[in-house]
This record gives sequence, structure tokens and C-alpha cells, in this order.
Amino acid sequence: MAIPVVLTIAGSDSGGGAGIQADIKTCQELDVFATTAITAITAQNTLGVHEISAIEPELVYAQADAVLKDIGAQSLKTGMLVSKYHIEMVARLIDKYELKKVVVDPVIASTSGTALLEDEGINILKEQLLPKTTVFTPNLPEAALILNRKEPETIAEMKEAAVQLYKLGPQYIVLKGGHLKGDASDLIYDGQRFKVLVSKRIEKKNTHGTGCTFASAIAAELAKGEDVIQAIETAKAFITKAIQCGFSLGAGKGPTNHAAYKLKKASEE
Repeated sequence: MAIPVVLTIAGSDSGGGAGIQADIKTCQELDVFATTAITAITAQNTLGVHEISAIEPELVYAQADAVLKDIGAQSLKTGMLVSKYHIEMVARLIDKYELKKVVVDPVIASTSGTALLEDEGINILKEQLLPKTTVFTPNLPEAALILNRKEPETIAEMKEAAVQLYKLGPQYIVLKGGHLKGDASDLIYDGQRFKVLVSKRIEKKNTHGTGCTFASAIAAELAKGEDVIQAIETAKAFITKAIQCGFSLGAGKGPTNHAAYKLKKASEE
């Protein structure tokens, strides 16, 4: 039987904990094959992003086009898209290949505060990519930037933000609540119903790459044919275990442990 394929269009993390590297590791652990189109090369480590060099949009398009015309993909995941031109390129690819399962992780700024997408890019994201998106996975600061409003501080405010994000076109909103006080509560909204996924907050510093990993896990499960809610719930379990088993590397914030979820499942069987 052919293995499901995820195409991830994102930046490279030289530290190995986030970006394309995290996407590949996540897909591997969830028994899905990852193909890639790299949007940028970053010089980063556990202390932060030190330098970024964007790949020309035409070359990014060529990478993805080569994969899709030969191998195909059951789902598409996007991460760091660098500029409005890269976002426009992704929108063209979705139309050309009629991609139906699209997970968009809006990588707007790094955890250390480095800007990764300019304001004009955010506008094109809203106008051209979000209407083609299946699952949109912003965190609270990203939602605030996209909506030009203050960052949600309660579940009620998250629900208000989710409704506004849904109006931009995605079929499902997953508003990640890692920045809230208390439990780590993520909010799902499909235009009709809200569902809150709650897990106890894990007090660990080694959380580099959580957003990339979570979105990739959703894309992997969608590629396998899971329904959207189940894919999100599996991704939540995957990232929770990865954070629990995160480990220290270097002098700063270490990565999550992408192998932890499969090891946990194996021990239960």
C-alpha cells in the first residue's frame, strides 16, 4: 500500500528543532512520508534566530511543483512563508493541483522575537491563503497580529477571536492557548461549534518547535484519511507528549522530543 505523503513548505532550522526539520521528524513518527519545499535558510540555535536568507519564490515554487507533479501529496502544510510573494506562490499551487487538505501555521515571528513575515505578507495571507485553508493554527500573539486586536486572555476572548479568524476563510480554526495562564487550552472552531482541548500545563523550557510539530501532526493525520477533529486531537496528544519529554541541548531553549509519542504507544500495546 502506498504511504501517505505530506508536502511541507517552510523554512529550515539549522538547530533541528523547528521548521522543515521538525516537520520531517513528526511525519516520520506518524508513519507518513514528508516531502519539502524550503522557503528560507535560517542560522539559529537554542538561543534564537541569528540570520535569515530567503529562497527566491520561483525556486520554492519549482521545488513544490516538482514534488506534486510526480509524487503528489495527500495534504499540504505551510510554515514560514517569508514574504507576500511566497504566499502568493502557495495559493497558486493549491489551485493548480486542487489541494483539499491544507494546514497553515502562520509563522509571523520567532519565540525570541525575530520578525519572520512583514505586514504586507500578513495581508496577503488573509486575502489569498486563508480562504483556501482547511485548518489554521495561530497562537494567541499571531491571532492578535492578524486581527489587529489585543491578545486574548480568556477562553471567552479566544472564542471571539476564533469567530473573527473563521470569517477570513479557513474551514477550521485551532487557536492555540499556550500563552494563557493555567492549563494549556486549545480552542477548535468550525463555524458552528467550539471545542476546547485541555491539557495540564507542562512547566518545561524545552519547547522549541511546538507550533511546527503540532501543525505537521495535523497534516500527517489528514494525509492518512482521518477526519479533521480526530486529526487535531491526535496532534494535541502528540505535541503534549513531545513537550513532556523535551530535552536540553545548547544553552537556551531545547527541542521537543518527536519520538516520545510513538514510544508511549508502543509501551501501551
